[in-house]
Amino acid sequence: MSGRIFKPFSIGLFTILPAGDPAPQTSGIPILLGRQGAFGSGDHETTASCLELLPRIPGLPGSRVLDLGSGTGILAIAAGRLGAATVAAVDLDQSAARSCAENAALNGLEDRVQSVCGELSAVADLSFDLVLANIYIDILLPLADQLVAMTRHGGHLLLSGIPLQDKFDIVQRYTALGCRISDSRIGEDFATYLLNRP
Repeated sequence: MSGRIFKPFSIGLFTILPAGDPAPQTSGIPILLGRQGAFGSGDHETTASCLELLPRIPGLPGSRVLDLGSGTGILAIAAGRLGAATVAAVDLDQSAARSCAENAALNGLEDRVQSVCGELSAVADLSFDLVLANIYIDILLPLADQLVAMTRHGGHLLLSGIPLQDKFDIVQRYTALGCRISDSRIGEDFATYLLNRP
């Protein structure tokens, strides 16, 4: 969404608002985003699918969350709004990490959303109740073992950014690692899967 202005819109329980705009009277859970920043205002089908599925995840209040490829931090902020205790928002891009930190502060979540500029290895020694990864298929597949290992037993993985032609590869790879599909969204071009690690 770099450099572009967007109008308030709603997805599921959330209302995405440009910083500085008054909230609509019938708004849902507000997420404020700066007018300039990294990819991810919520209007892309992969982000929208994640925002729809997030409130369906049991045990989110008080949980530890990883948001890999955080972009603007919209999913990290949404998790925080739903009660996550801590969110590690990791992105390779320095401008994305900066945008995420700024947006977390706009939402009063700077104490719970930690923006990290780096690779997955930056948080590899931690474990999480929920792993969010709205990223490319060529990252989701090679990192599958690590992402599952970093998810606590009984926890969840929310994976998106999966082109429709690759969805069976993702399902096969993650179920082979012991995960089970809890929910999914199949969009026009991409698939999103909510997986449980028993």
